[in-house]
Amino acid sequence: MDAASVLSDDDYDVVSNPGQRSLESSTADFGHIPVQVVYEPPPSQMARDKIESVLWTANDIQAYVRKALGTTKPILPFSDTTKRVYVDGVFDGLSAGCALRLRQAKLSFPSVYLIVGVYSDDQLRLNGCVTSFPHVERCEVVRHCRWVDEVITDAPYVLKPEFIERHRIDYVSLEDGTSVDPGCDKARLKGYDVMKELSMFHHIVRNM
Repeated sequence: MDAASVLSDDDYDVVSNPGQRSLESSTADFGHIPVQVVYEPPPSQMARDKIESVLWTANDIQAYVRKALGTTKPILPFSDTTKRVYVDGVFDGLSAGCALRLRQAKLSFPSVYLIVGVYSDDQLRLNGCVTSFPHVERCEVVRHCRWVDEVITDAPYVLKPEFIERHRIDYVSLEDGTSVDPGCDKARLKGYDVMKELSMFHHIVRNM
């Protein structure tokens, strides 16, 4: 089967030669296409017994986020309402807690493009953090997580508005209690505080 039998000329142009338009803006034209749903195997009974958040459905997570944002109105699941949500971290070995954090971020709105920033080894050393896995491996583990759409390998240790604007981020996703977590570096917290002042972050439930 050749390519011509699969794609029309118009389809080919959208994918291979979008010109000044991004693929995201091109595909947004197809409003009749349903939002893609990522298949998720059911959690084990052991996980159900020990980790409450594995039982949360997408609707549960979105209701929690709406409450945190101070709104009760559901967001319609159309392609033009896709939210670009950002999560950052060390990801030194992708634990269950990290994976569930990414799951909640991905499901926090009906349609989410999830961007994950991974701190470099140099940035972590400058801030007194030692990792078990090198930067390239930490990025690769995150890249292979089913919930992730994009990995930023040179994520800033402290978030600034310029970074948010450059990557067109709508929300920064943070677990409850991050701002009072003694394990979270004060420099990072200052960046999160700026996002809070700009109303550009939302809470998700702490998993573990």
